[in-house]
Amino acid sequence: MEEENLTTVTEFIILGFPEYLELQIPLFLLFLLIYLIILMGNFTIIALTCLDPRLHTPMYFFLCNLSFLDISSTSVTVPKLLDIFLRKHQRISAIGCFTQLHFFLVLASVEFFLLAAMAYDRYVAICHPLRYAVIINQRLCVLMAAGTWIFGFLDPVIHTVLISHFSYCRSNEINHFFCDPSALLTMSCSRTQTFESMCYIAGTFIALPCFMTTLTSYVYIISTILRIQSTEGRCKTFSTCSSHLTVVILFYGTILCLYMRPAYMQSLDQNKLFALLYNILIPMFNPIIYSLKNREVKRALRNVFKRKLDC
Repeated sequence: MEEENLTTVTEFIILGFPEYLELQIPLFLLFLLIYLIILMGNFTIIALTCLDPRLHTPMYFFLCNLSFLDISSTSVTVPKLLDIFLRKHQRISAIGCFTQLHFFLVLASVEFFLLAAMAYDRYVAICHPLRYAVIINQRLCVLMAAGTWIFGFLDPVIHTVLISHFSYCRSNEINHFFCDPSALLTMSCSRTQTFESMCYIAGTFIALPCFMTTLTSYVYIISTILRIQSTEGRCKTFSTCSSHLTVVILFYGTILCLYMRPAYMQSLDQNKLFALLYNILIPMFNPIIYSLKNREVKRALRNVFKRKLDC
């Protein structure tokens, strides 16, 4: 191998969206607005859950975790993207890049576990309502949430260590809006088989079980709902899980489009668009979905405004 190929890369250049150079300021304003909506919407969900005693239930406990997750995941990528749009500051240190990559993988892993935990909560609530308070107690909720975050943080460690030790001799320009693993792999001149094998292992033993748990829970949920005699009863029961089901469909639909497409259909530009949907737009939609489809959240929001007006 040539000597220059052994040179250690100390920084990367994140290209962002170079095809829209003339729209950098409008794009900055657009993504800034989206980021503020994400922060405001998800912080509102967290605040309402803390302030309204009627929302002190397992469902809203997990929803708070999801809101915090959405805030964290967008805060990993969007501030740097805004910096690129505004100041054209595309450079990022290698340590900063791998740190961003690690937290992106961590939060993606956490979301798999968290959506599975939320699906199990809805399964017990609908399929075993009389035993719900006994099964989904405070201790189990804390253990499930703690396990979600702990396993989520531990899962990507090996992936980050492996990819940070690759040689990047082809280029240091990342054709993405953050340090995405697929973009980094295309730049590496090292053998990536070990990393790819670890991804398959993680998918088999972590992502797939989470997906199957979520899917199985909703098979039982839908089966239970269909056995309800009255139309009103079916609608009322389905409304308790429709928000979460919508979020699950958006999440897994995007993940499948991003990572499960045939190789000949994949391109970095398409990956950027799907990553944009997964990493920025879905966190913006989540609080809107839960607010529009959830009576308790809307009632809590009205009560807060009413108290403010009375003061």
